[in-house]
Amino acid sequence: MTSLSIRALKEQLSGAKERAKAMLAVGIESGLVWELRPDGVRAAAEAFLGGALSPATIYRVHGANTPDKIALYWRDTRRTFADVDASMDRIASGLSRRGFGRGKSLVLMTRNRPEFIEAHGAAARIGAPAVSISWRSTASELAYLATHCGARGIVFEPDFFPVVEEALKSLPAIERANLFALDGGAPGCTSFDVLRDEPAGFRAAKGTTDGAAVVIYTSGTTGKPKGAVRKFPKDSLASWMKFIAETPMRHDDIHLAVCPLYHSTGFGFLGLAHVLGQSAVLLDEFKPEAFLQNVSRFSVTSTAVVPTMLHRVLSLGPEVLERYDTRSLRVIFTGGAPLPGPLALDVMDHFGDVLFNFYGATETGLVTLAKPKDLRAAPWSIGRPIPGNEIRLLGDDGREVNAGEVGELYVKNKLLVSGYHKDEGATQASMKEGYFSVGDLARVDRDGRYFIEGRKRDMIISGGVNVYPAEVESVFESHPAVAEVAVVGVPDREWGERVRAFIVKRAGAVSDGVDEGALKAWAREKMAGPKVPREFVFLEALPRNPTGKVLKRELRAWTAPVA
Repeated sequence: MTSLSIRALKEQLSGAKERAKAMLAVGIESGLVWELRPDGVRAAAEAFLGGALSPATIYRVHGANTPDKIALYWRDTRRTFADVDASMDRIASGLSRRGFGRGKSLVLMTRNRPEFIEAHGAAARIGAPAVSISWRSTASELAYLATHCGARGIVFEPDFFPVVEEALKSLPAIERANLFALDGGAPGCTSFDVLRDEPAGFRAAKGTTDGAAVVIYTSGTTGKPKGAVRKFPKDSLASWMKFIAETPMRHDDIHLAVCPLYHSTGFGFLGLAHVLGQSAVLLDEFKPEAFLQNVSRFSVTSTAVVPTMLHRVLSLGPEVLERYDTRSLRVIFTGGAPLPGPLALDVMDHFGDVLFNFYGATETGLVTLAKPKDLRAAPWSIGRPIPGNEIRLLGDDGREVNAGEVGELYVKNKLLVSGYHKDEGATQASMKEGYFSVGDLARVDRDGRYFIEGRKRDMIISGGVNVYPAEVESVFESHPAVAEVAVVGVPDREWGERVRAFIVKRAGAVSDGVDEGALKAWAREKMAGPKVPREFVFLEALPRNPTGKVLKRELRAWTAPVA
């Protein structure tokens, strides 16, 4: 055996030891280890000794260990871990017979439902990239994404058939037989049930899943979405365990999945829940009162949401909020967009100190976590680095900035995406010495807490002064008459750029008489002159994408309505 192969073997053994250690620690803390049965231990050893952690393996392990435990509640149906595991094998068999495999992408365009999870896992089991896209996509958006990822098939709901049929005109690589329609099918398409009716017992050849990946397209708030390629390297298991170890998550939790599964927050936290063998409740889509109803009905203990969902829940008002028993909630994860400090405090005042604000991105995985104690002390904080993450804040000169100064946030960890699909230029532009940046600006205080100050492309330079939108927004978020705010820079002949604030007022008497003059006076007491908005625009609601991010490109393009 050569010295190179000996070194590789030592690294493999070291990695396996780290994964086993992390899994054991979390297993004990979460209570999962006491639920392990002989069949589960064998399945876990087979899956995890190879380092695999993907939709192809999670359900195999729990399907063997707790086959009768409910994995998914959806509408009036219940699916056990054994059900989901078996369905993945059958669907994988059907896809394989139709030519899907490594390099043959499958697009998923559905609401939150069990088939989304099953198709994802089935694709992974035959090494086919699963590509999640918004079910709100237009025909042109679907055609662009399917072409960009090299799709060979689409799984969709019949409601979306007109969009799929229109997009198909621009997709010569997709055969109509590889359009898989749910709920009984669509004209001229293959019923998804045909895949689930395949004979049982399918097992992909050894090594088929090596290098399996999912492709998650970024939100595209500033231009065309980029496809982030997420693989599942051997070290990913230890990274996931390190995050779980920072939280109160347990194996017997009931998780409520309300974020869309085509987005990293929804898919990622459902994955974490199922790593621990938790049961999960799927909501087709988020509705504020339905969120409360399901927390109460299922005694939900954990959920993951974006901040705008929390805002909409609290906006229901005390009369509605008090109808539902939400005392079972132990963990509310939030992220995907900035969390306003006043909202963080309001959420904890109602639900208790159960709020955990995370920072991460499709490209980086989970990077920091602010626990309730952090949010009480510094409500706007994204917290401290999760073990396994290295963070650098770099100035325009490429050097690390001092504590309290703003720099571009770069992160290195074991969960970085392998790059952007078919976009080497964007991949290289985001990387620096092994660290990855999605363009967020941040600062760190002397206690080690991080704060997002906005995106690099959103920074405003007015009269030579750097203005960070997040700083201006935080001032107005603390105003009692302001429900929501977004700040952008617009061209100005004298100043280069001027600050424009878009304001959504709170309903009720507290906002009466609050106008541009009053808000400017408020701002001048709290900020230096260049940061005070020169213009205010009052809106009924801020434009957001389906995952809750404010569409600042639309705000920058805003023009005053003609009288």
